[in-house]
Amino acid sequence: MTDRIVLARRTAGLAAAALLLASPPARAAEAGHGLDGAALGVAWALPFVGILLSIALGPLLMPRLWHHHFGKIAAAWALAFVLPFAVAAGPGAVVEPLAEAMLHDYLPFVILLGALFTIAGGILITGNLHGSPGTNLALLAIGTLLASLIGTTGASMVLIRPLIRANDGRRHNVHVIVFFIFLVSNIGGSLTPIGDPPLFLGYLRGVGFFWTTLHMLKETGFVALILLGLFYLIDRRLYAGDDDFRGRADPTPDTGRLGVEGRVNLVLLAVVVGAVLMSGAWKPGIAFQVAGVAVELQNLLRDGLLVAAALASLLLTPAGLRARNGFEWAPIVEVAKLFAGIFVTIIPVLAMLRAAHDGAFAPLIGLVTAADGTPVDAMYFWATGLLSSFLDNAPTYLVFFNLAGGDPVHLMGDMATTLVAISAGAVFMGANTYIGNAPNFMVKSIAEGAGIRMPSFFGYMAWSGAILLPLFLLTTVVFFL
Repeated sequence: MTDRIVLARRTAGLAAAALLLASPPARAAEAGHGLDGAALGVAWALPFVGILLSIALGPLLMPRLWHHHFGKIAAAWALAFVLPFAVAAGPGAVVEPLAEAMLHDYLPFVILLGALFTIAGGILITGNLHGSPGTNLALLAIGTLLASLIGTTGASMVLIRPLIRANDGRRHNVHVIVFFIFLVSNIGGSLTPIGDPPLFLGYLRGVGFFWTTLHMLKETGFVALILLGLFYLIDRRLYAGDDDFRGRADPTPDTGRLGVEGRVNLVLLAVVVGAVLMSGAWKPGIAFQVAGVAVELQNLLRDGLLVAAALASLLLTPAGLRARNGFEWAPIVEVAKLFAGIFVTIIPVLAMLRAAHDGAFAPLIGLVTAADGTPVDAMYFWATGLLSSFLDNAPTYLVFFNLAGGDPVHLMGDMATTLVAISAGAVFMGANTYIGNAPNFMVKSIAEGAGIRMPSFFGYMAWSGAILLPLFLLTTVVFFL
């Protein structure tokens, strides 16, 4: 065992001790699942802060250790919440919140992402593509549209490898991947519940399937068109200065006309979409109790269909196609391990947010409501968005959905602009960091595997801070004030 591993474990141990010393014993919520956020001290957020800092600084300060042991580090931060909480409130108090986080949030999240990742990895776009500004713009535009049809994960996995192949050999290609994350891995998924998990959760709670299509089209089109135009200007300028690349054919070995192989996976993507729709539309009223948490039949069936579709993809995709596509399991494994830690450490943070004015984050909650009790749409957009940049955007969406009343009929009617602000904040600002949305991590990992030197955690935030934050401020002025 290296000294660095020992240091990482000691750090997690110190965080656990700090929680015991700095926080009062917490209790389980008296009604409903989860914790009583009003009884939690802010120190219970330290493991969550710790895992975020580890993700940000680990690859920079200790790259070899992080690469080989990031799963263990994420587990250590998860235990830094679970063990002290079990001591402070009793082992039974942590079982139900942990089971709820795993059964309602993490497992459906990973199963859906895993199915889309596996199926999309069996779709190979063939033919020579030359990474000119026009070609890159077309790929980004197509991906942005696809994201609402097959999800940001599906669209990202289908198009990221052709985009990388088209631009290999360019001196400047990092910006292509960064804008791909902005548009295809995030903003493009704003128009249907299939597109991004927050909107899917809204659909399960009664928001109409095409409600976001009709009510967020202006905001999504506004942001996407500006980003596509800005990308084209940047890409054209950098392309003009790349004499070694400009004017020659794509150097990658695939040849022939443009085409699609592995078409059976297109059918399997339709199965995924159908399974998701079924789980929101079919309510048989049958549920099974697991560790005190109700798991509904339609959700079990959905997850079973997703797993079956992924297995069918592995069996039916022609042999050798995934290897030609550069497919590997590392990106989804990285997401599964890191987000397991995130979903556990986020439990007390979300509980404190749900406590609203009675919780440790009451000052933040107070920002979204005017003195007369009316919602402040601009603040809903930014509060939901900034928290979604670092927390998981699906439960963050639910916190503010419920804070705005939680009645889908009222939110889709008199409070439509508030629901749009919450939805746009959760989806758009997932692009602000690598951890804002799971496809961000996958795309980064695939690009690095292809030899592209992607920005660090903070380096990526420099891109999003310079490009996205001013754009979101403009969006606020145009739509939410």
